[in-house]
Amino acid sequence: MTSTTLVTLSPNASKKNRARAKLGTIDKPKRSILLTILMALVAVYSLLPLVWLLINASKSQGDLLSTFGLWFGHDFNLFDNIWRTLTYDDGIFLRWFGNTLLYVIVGAGGATLLSILGGYALAKFDFPGKKAVFAVVIGAVAVPGTALAVPTFLMFSSMGITNTPLAVIIPSLISPFGLYLMWTFATEAIPTELMEAARIDGASEWRTFWQVCMPLLAPGTVTVLLFTMVATWNNYFLPLIMLRDSSWYPLILGLNQWNNQAGTVGGEAIFDLVLTGSLLTVVPLMIAFLFLQRYWQSGLAAGSVKE
Repeated sequence: MTSTTLVTLSPNASKKNRARAKLGTIDKPKRSILLTILMALVAVYSLLPLVWLLINASKSQGDLLSTFGLWFGHDFNLFDNIWRTLTYDDGIFLRWFGNTLLYVIVGAGGATLLSILGGYALAKFDFPGKKAVFAVVIGAVAVPGTALAVPTFLMFSSMGITNTPLAVIIPSLISPFGLYLMWTFATEAIPTELMEAARIDGASEWRTFWQVCMPLLAPGTVTVLLFTMVATWNNYFLPLIMLRDSSWYPLILGLNQWNNQAGTVGGEAIFDLVLTGSLLTVVPLMIAFLFLQRYWQSGLAAGSVKE
């Protein structure tokens, strides 16, 4: 039989704890005023740009010029601005949004899948040249993606696939950091004994991976997915040099085009659309983080009970 090292749950446990708390025998968590102030400053610093964006996206064009940036205007025009943003220039914003989803789903999703497969294989299987692969992965992590953008453009140009979605998707499929992260995570998260038990029970390698190992890799998978998703969603330089047709632009490149247009004479009328479009651009990332954080929490809690 197994026994846990946690406090035994009994009807009188809570009464005993309350009695011990009155006697001062239970240590209370220490609170640092300095750390609390520091974290509050970090929270304000992180949320202030978002608050500024939300406030200014609710203003009319006239209020943007006549009111303070961190206070609302005379009229609340957020929903009108959203409608104008979605319908401006024959709904080009929706086209950019669809392009971004395409690049994220295929590019970031593919990069996550390849990182899982590669990391699992490198962590749990031995083969000749494994140390060389490790050195290559570490070296690739140290190389910034922008340094490879121009050589990639020249190669894709000779292949005739520039100005197409493939020029953005194919480079997004490679994530050395994601591969390294899954490699290190799979090494600790998957017990070798569990794999051996599955093989003894007659499970194939493919079934062992999908049904036994994949659930254990969920926290690492979500981490890599978020990293690759954010990197692809905010990718600016690669689409800038690869795409000439604005109909294939992702959101960040399309908003930059609007911003440049707003800076010209007579283009000030769409500055409110730039702000509203920026707000709509960050909302999906916020939703993704909030939705997927429970997988991180379950991963942190795994192994907290010792048997």
